Amino acid sequence: MSLAQVHYTSAAPGDEGTAGRFTAVGPGVSGALLAEIEPLVRYELPDGVPERPSDGELRSLPQAFGYFALSDGSRLVARSAPVRDTGGTGAGVRFHAHAVHLPPGVPLPDDRLPVEAWRSPHWVAVTPGGTIPDPLTLPPGPAAVSEGLDDFAVSRGPWLAAVLADLRRASDAEAAGRPVALVERQCADVARWLGLASVTLPRESAERLTFTTYTRRPGSSASRVVGVGPEDAGAARAAGLRVHECAGPAPAGSTEDVWATTAARVWRSRSPELFREARELPGEPFAAGPLAVTALCAGIALGPDGRAAAAGWAADRPYALDARRTGQLVEAIASPGIDDRTAPEFDAAGRLFGALEGRCPASVTAPLAAMLVTEAVRGGNGSLELPRRDAFAGPEGAEVAERLGPEILTELADTVGSRSVARTVQLLRVARLLGVDGTESLPGVVDRLAPALLAEASAAHEGPPGFAPALLELLDEQFEVRTALLGALDRIAPQDPGAVARFLERVALPFTGTQALPHLRMCAEVPEAMATLGGDRAAVWHRVLRAAGLSPFAEPLVLRTAVGLVWEDRAPTVEEARLLLDAATSDSHRVAGTWARLVDAALSTSDAGTSAAGTSATGRYATGTDEAARLAHDLLRGFPGEIGGRERAGLLLLDLVRELRTGAPEPGWAERVRTLCAQAEPVEPALRERAHAALVERLLAPDRPGAELYDFVHGADAELIAAYDRTARTEAVRTRLRTQPAYAADCFTVWTAHPHAGRAWPPVAAALLDDVLRPAVRGMSAEDVAEVEATVGRTGSSGRADAFRAWNRSSTLGRLGRRIAGRVRRG
Repeated sequence: MSLAQVHYTSAAPGDEGTAGRFTAVGPGVSGALLAEIEPLVRYELPDGVPERPSDGELRSLPQAFGYFALSDGSRLVARSAPVRDTGGTGAGVRFHAHAVHLPPGVPLPDDRLPVEAWRSPHWVAVTPGGTIPDPLTLPPGPAAVSEGLDDFAVSRGPWLAAVLADLRRASDAEAAGRPVALVERQCADVARWLGLASVTLPRESAERLTFTTYTRRPGSSASRVVGVGPEDAGAARAAGLRVHECAGPAPAGSTEDVWATTAARVWRSRSPELFREARELPGEPFAAGPLAVTALCAGIALGPDGRAAAAGWAADRPYALDARRTGQLVEAIASPGIDDRTAPEFDAAGRLFGALEGRCPASVTAPLAAMLVTEAVRGGNGSLELPRRDAFAGPEGAEVAERLGPEILTELADTVGSRSVARTVQLLRVARLLGVDGTESLPGVVDRLAPALLAEASAAHEGPPGFAPALLELLDEQFEVRTALLGALDRIAPQDPGAVARFLERVALPFTGTQALPHLRMCAEVPEAMATLGGDRAAVWHRVLRAAGLSPFAEPLVLRTAVGLVWEDRAPTVEEARLLLDAATSDSHRVAGTWARLVDAALSTSDAGTSAAGTSATGRYATGTDEAARLAHDLLRGFPGEIGGRERAGLLLLDLVRELRTGAPEPGWAERVRTLCAQAEPVEPALRERAHAALVERLLAPDRPGAELYDFVHGADAELIAAYDRTARTEAVRTRLRTQPAYAADCFTVWTAHPHAGRAWPPVAAALLDDVLRPAVRGMSAEDVAEVEATVGRTGSSGRADAFRAWNRSSTLGRLGRRIAGRVRRG
């Protein structure tokens, strides 16, 4: 069909106020389209053009060749060129635009691409008088713009990948990115860039790439790709375009677009036919894999990202390549001359080996297998998927084993340097793959590996640690390693059972076989026991101990493991400690070291005792203090050689509390309390309070020895005297004073007997007389008061009885005087 042509020329001299006019318009081009076309075909001369250029200067001026999408879905291919003004003096420069209109859905003749019409011989620089050939109807064969593209691509090597990446983005129908500005001194080079894109991009993408090879106003251009001269690069950058200054110094850095980088290598290798071959392979249009595979099979060297893309693509499609190209690809990826491989590339190569293994002859996959195990040993890549053992059954495997075996054994035998769990696991697995005998070094390896497992797992985030999958594969592959490692973990479990239990929660080790492994079985049992039995720690302890399958009498260390699991971060209560003590002999606790946890339980006295106000005299001690004191007594008797220092002093203090409450302690109570508290420093405050309370309760008892009371009073210990004062003011003592005249008489005697015993006692005694004893006597009957007076006289002297009468009378007179004063005030 015949396509409509349009001609437009700039205004002649003297046509002020007009930019130009259409001089010829083909059929079917409406006035609305002309209004849209006019700004697209306008032309501005570069700076510095002479007013009367020579023919050579005129020919060197840029031509604007463009391909535009119009609002109605039609397209326009146009060329705007400077021409000499022949209407006036013949010396000026005007421009002439020649365009071809493509209605919607109509392709270019012979299904050509727009850029191929760049050098069409049918573009004219004057308005024709009659019909002229269609500029888009090109001669058969390659268009002129395709000639020399290889040389051009090589000359633009530093910019090639970045420009191709941006041209790909510009051709995306859904992309809303910035237009691309190509800065070249010659507009023909911009056309060559577009020629590179037309070969590199898929056909549908190249057809969407609107462009103009030259413009002075890049910011207002409607094209996705614009060519500008060096003088307009700043304007393009200010307008927000993605600018590539191909006419300047080579750019620094590189693009991360693997497809574009691979395409650039193909062009520099002068092999553009590979783009067509790559498009015949399955995959997304701009996936790097198909192009990278095609390039590698053609012998083009790629970087690590390109090789990884090729290996990954082939691993996902192991049947997409024939045997010849599969061999070429493996040979290229596993080439021994490559020294820049990366971890992602090795991972992709491992996946490729797994996809090809069993589908291809071993001779094809052997280079990949050798590369992978060499990297595992020398590169330290612990995440590699290793080949199966049968991959090294042939002579290739023997050669790799001979080369790598000594290195593996040397590193496994090293006990000085730091080696991660993943590294050790990888070395052990590779040793088995290659048939390397590491029996001699195995005990040392597992003794080092076992604590490293716990340390790395505790330092990792929640969930299974990174080495877990490879470790489980190792244990599944190698029975001797599994046996040795589980045994080593079982041996260290009593030292830190909590860490082992947490490790087993994150890594399910296989220890369900015939090995005893009592400690590992206990560590594995405790989470479920805790969840089932809740806060009943005694029941959890019994269940965990049963999981060991051994009696603590036969294997005392199970005691340590069980106690560490149940009471890891706390001391047992007194009742729980009694349960533990009775569950085994003292020898078992001595071997297990659990006697120290029992001592902690006895000395942790925060669960019982009196408050500062003395809320209980005996009841709370009966269950708390007495039990702890009895436990302390048994611990001192059962572990006399193990308990020493402040712990021994604390237990002796508890034992003294027991004797003060239930027996007849050795004389010198107050001094022993002071001495033991000093030896037990830093003593728990509650324990100190219990000891003081037990002492002063005994001193407040009617049957206390007078010598002990004398030593207490004259010891001038302010803290002990304060405890005596608090206990004497409790309701229990007040009740006894009110109801037992003999006890009241005894307290009067004590509280008045030592008026000069230091500074601490006299004020406390005087205050007790006024605040405690006087209210009690005041509430007695006359007969009870008389009995108090008589008892004071019998146990003391007539002078002491006189003193009581005077003290009591002063109280009575005081009350009588207050009554009289009140009556006088009322009168």
